[in-house]
Amino acid sequence: MFLWLSKSRLSAIGFLSLISILAPAQQKSDKKNPNIVLIYLDDLGYGDVSAYQSGTLRTPNMDVLANGGLRFTNGYASSATCTPSRYALLTGTYPWRNQQAKILPGTAPLIIDTAQMTLPKMLKAQGYETAVIGKWHLGLGTGFVDWNQEIIPNPNHVGFEFSHILAATQDRVPTVYIENGWVVNLDPNDPIQVDYDKNFEGEPTGLSNPEMLTMKWHHGHNNSIVNGIPRIGFMKGGERAKWSDVDMADHFLQKGKAYITEKASSEKPFFLFFPMHQPHVPRTPHPRFEGKSGMGPRGDTLLEADWVIGELYTTLEIEGLLENTLIIFTSDNGPVLNDGYYDDAVEKLGNHTPSGPLRGGKYALFEAGTKVPFVVFWKGEIQLGVSNALVSQIDLLSSLASLVGSSETGMDSENLMDVFMGKSHEGREAVIVEASTKTALRAGDWAMIPPYTGPAVQNQVNIELGNSPEYQLYNLKIDPGQRNNLSKSNPEKLEEMKKIYHLIRGNGSTIEPLELK
Repeated sequence: MFLWLSKSRLSAIGFLSLISILAPAQQKSDKKNPNIVLIYLDDLGYGDVSAYQSGTLRTPNMDVLANGGLRFTNGYASSATCTPSRYALLTGTYPWRNQQAKILPGTAPLIIDTAQMTLPKMLKAQGYETAVIGKWHLGLGTGFVDWNQEIIPNPNHVGFEFSHILAATQDRVPTVYIENGWVVNLDPNDPIQVDYDKNFEGEPTGLSNPEMLTMKWHHGHNNSIVNGIPRIGFMKGGERAKWSDVDMADHFLQKGKAYITEKASSEKPFFLFFPMHQPHVPRTPHPRFEGKSGMGPRGDTLLEADWVIGELYTTLEIEGLLENTLIIFTSDNGPVLNDGYYDDAVEKLGNHTPSGPLRGGKYALFEAGTKVPFVVFWKGEIQLGVSNALVSQIDLLSSLASLVGSSETGMDSENLMDVFMGKSHEGREAVIVEASTKTALRAGDWAMIPPYTGPAVQNQVNIELGNSPEYQLYNLKIDPGQRNNLSKSNPEKLEEMKKIYHLIRGNGSTIEPLELK
């Protein structure tokens, strides 16, 4: 029996068959780009995350990301201090290219040019909704900020559609939250005044009024007192707008959860930059976490941070977003114990090793200054495991651009998206790292630190800085603790590293001196 079909009928069937064949590919191409959540801790050390199997503190929620995603053992921040790393992260540009990319006071102008390409700006151009909730510390305004008016420019002028931030750090004034350029809860009858050079007449300070303190300062934190804590810089007014230190983690978490919940019903993907303040000083855990670590406030704030990460993860899960959300978890620089306050961080450390097997810490050119926890998580998409590939936070701009279909690149950013997805283990060939105005090189299994004057140890924080009058060369594969300087025994390798360093860095190797506070 033969079935006769008209030409038009055959055409219709052929068309429908073609649709059925092409449908999967069409659906795949129309699939919404993943949401991106970038969790950025402050002063978190390589040994502070238990998945890295170095310290004794348990961080179960960080471990969920590390063990359920790809954990990098050679992941680097661009600098051993906060502002330069944040600049590099958002711009894909080495911070030493910008003379202003150093630890900033709360009154510093915005150091990202509003015309410059940034990570949020790139994602926004690809249809993303963008937000930053947490610590900013990249400057605001033009250097002459009136905190009682709209502050322009602000994060919204470099690619973020929503911003709810603290201007600098928890230990610096102004101690207020700023949303989309406006101080939150400001009473116009109690205007804010801020100065980093001189105090306001009649205002108490940590230096002159120690009886008012609930936390004692050790160095550099003896100016205006807010909530019993002496800060860096002077501030007057704005009483109703001042934050509660012990509630800060809850405050930012609530904002982050609300943003995720709101965007769950959006047709657009979202990018949430969530820079946390823990475990930076002053360490003020909520009473729920006080004493829970047995390591004093630093350990308690790490447990608090771990809980916050767990809450964000659960919110994504409840909203049905987990399978289409890329989570990146890392830190702006390495750890420090005593960073300006007496808070038992040293005395109650016990057997915990915040730097893990590494030498140095925050402010240092040694490994612990810039090698940090670095985890990429995307449920069902990333090949789980551990990667030894050399990667840097500076690479996120170009890598995420390739993921979402953008051709944008940062000046120094490399496209390592296949590495971040676990499809390749061929990372960077080399990367420059920075600390306390000085730079060094990581290339392959090797680290090279040029000669620098200055103290070998920063006495205020008791951290080895990496300064030496001679070249330093270390084979990190066999000597991760950088104890055996091979510069004299392996001159060929040293010359090779010098050439790579100068090819990237140029002849200059220092920038404006850093005032450590």
